[in-house]
Amino acid sequence: MLLLVLLLTILMLAIFLGFEIITKVPPTLHTPLMSGSNAISGITLVGAVISAGQHATTAAAIFGTIAVVMATINVVGGYMVTHRMLGMFRKKG
Repeated sequence: MLLLVLLLTILMLAIFLGFEIITKVPPTLHTPLMSGSNAISGITLVGAVISAGQHATTAAAIFGTIAVVMATINVVGGYMVTHRMLGMFRKKG
């Protein structure tokens, strides 16, 4: 029970800290930060693939597969947003 309270406290602090940091970022830095978060999401995808491939139990394989799908959606969506944001800085013509 104590561990659950500790983990929930850490989660709430991370949410609060993340919100505070993101709201303080100027718009000109959003694109580089998005690229950095896409790299981290790529690492998450590699971990999900490794987790899904171990097949320790059926539940682990199912959760690993779900993790791969969600991480892939996150990476692809992040790169689509980054590409669109970078398009805003190109010269028209």
